[in-house]
Amino acid sequence: MKAIVCPRYGSPDVLRPEEVETPVPRDDEVLLAVRAASVNAADAHLMRGEPFVMRLALGLRRPRFPILGSDVAGRVVAVGKSITQLQPGDEVFGDISDCGFGAFAEYVCAREKGLLPKPANLTFEQAAAVPMAAVTALHGLRDIGRIQAGQRVLVHGASGGVGSFAVQLARSFGAEVTGVCGTGKQDMVRALGADHVIDSTREDVTRNGKQYDLIFDAAAYRSLFDFKRALSPTGVYVLAGGSTGSLFQTLLLGPLFSSSRGRKFRGFLSTPNRESLTFIKELIEAGKVVPFVDRQFPLSEVPDAIRHLEARRTRGKVVITM
Repeated sequence: MKAIVCPRYGSPDVLRPEEVETPVPRDDEVLLAVRAASVNAADAHLMRGEPFVMRLALGLRRPRFPILGSDVAGRVVAVGKSITQLQPGDEVFGDISDCGFGAFAEYVCAREKGLLPKPANLTFEQAAAVPMAAVTALHGLRDIGRIQAGQRVLVHGASGGVGSFAVQLARSFGAEVTGVCGTGKQDMVRALGADHVIDSTREDVTRNGKQYDLIFDAAAYRSLFDFKRALSPTGVYVLAGGSTGSLFQTLLLGPLFSSSRGRKFRGFLSTPNRESLTFIKELIEAGKVVPFVDRQFPLSEVPDAIRHLEARRTRGKVVITM
């Protein structure tokens, strides 16, 4: 089968197409014919081996899982002996980052527990855009930020993969949503359901005098000191994306900035979650959440897809097609 292989850590230039053996599913796995995958910041971090501490678990000198790709949508072609819920022919989607990655290939093995039936109202390309970004947005808003109906919610980085889902999810929870994005992306963010849209190149959201009950930061190029001004006295700031440095700053300094009854600053690392993906699938099937696909690249152009993502000019998700 064809696959994009990462033989060593580095830039997208290290990625190369190769013919590799088609994997054979274990007893608790299914074999998928991949129809689409999507690119996440996690793939770029794994490709570069950054932060360095990640290499302790994923390979010190080279990636232990040389085929990247977490989000997948495809059709089941074979099942292991212990599989009870899926069968050949089923159309599924999910995040396979906890079972070895591998979505940037024509076939991949995945555990049954990490997959769900594909929403009937989505294409494979749309379905592949959902799992990691949408679950991250849901976890940050619902589980970390404790979002409530009627709250004023600011989504910073509203036009990106995670941010585009955060806008829609916040609206589904009944919040008043303000989306912050770059020039030329305002119409997209409005179409996602934002009540207010701010062009980050023309207005400093941390200095306009407005305050929010929940700030969901999927961009992370501003400091905690800046966002402290925009947070209500009992508000919550949640960092859900951006640079590794910003994440560690929030994890380390957040508790110092937080108070038991006042403002709280929190960061988190999202992981695959079947319950959360099921919740999102129900919203998608009800028409309340729609994945926004920015660009599609063929499998052979995975390096270009990652370059496009790292340029931070994307609107919604970047998808790999077969």
